[in-house]
Amino acid sequence: MEEYLILMRLDLLTREAQPSPEQLQEYMKTYQQWVAGIQARQRFRGGKGLSTEGRVIRHRSEVTDGPFVEIKESLAGFITVAADSWEEALEMASQCPILDGDGNSVELRKVVTVPQS
Repeated sequence: MEEYLILMRLDLLTREAQPSPEQLQEYMKTYQQWVAGIQARQRFRGGKGLSTEGRVIRHRSEVTDGPFVEIKESLAGFITVAADSWEEALEMASQCPILDGDGNSVELRKVVTVPQS
């Protein structure tokens, strides 16, 4: 069984894109149901949300405000799941309720071990 990272991106900055408190409550309920479904399959490994604050460090230690200096789409959070194949992981990721929002996206990445020297 392999581990996969599901990265969730959405617009966290544009005022017009922000949900009302009622909408946010409904979105969170849908998100929790999605995660509960993954947990029921014993595939959920963990996850976190991310703040809107951040810094980007580039080559030569250039530090800028970030992480979204040039784009509206922000990395909002992630979960890790276990799956037997890319197809199984893709099936879980494609059900993410974040995808119901215009312009939102989900990225699926396989977690690999970095060899130690």
